[in-house]
Amino acid sequence: MTTGSQRPPDAAAALDFGDPLSMRSADDTDSGWGERTGSGGASGGSAADAAADLARFLEEKPPHHL
Repeated sequence: MTTGSQRPPDAAAALDFGDPLSMRSADDTDSGWGERTGSGGASGGSAADAAADLARFLEEKPPHHL
């Protein structure tokens, strides 16, 4: 039996209701589509960036998806 001073910490206070999918995992080191490093940003790419993205997409897509 526990008394008032010997109670364990409140378990509900330790719950984390954050969205786990909004953060990168410890092993997520690759960049996905649209995640650019540098000044371009995801939506501010140039035509050359768009052409490079298309070329990358066509090279990486498996043949049964063409």
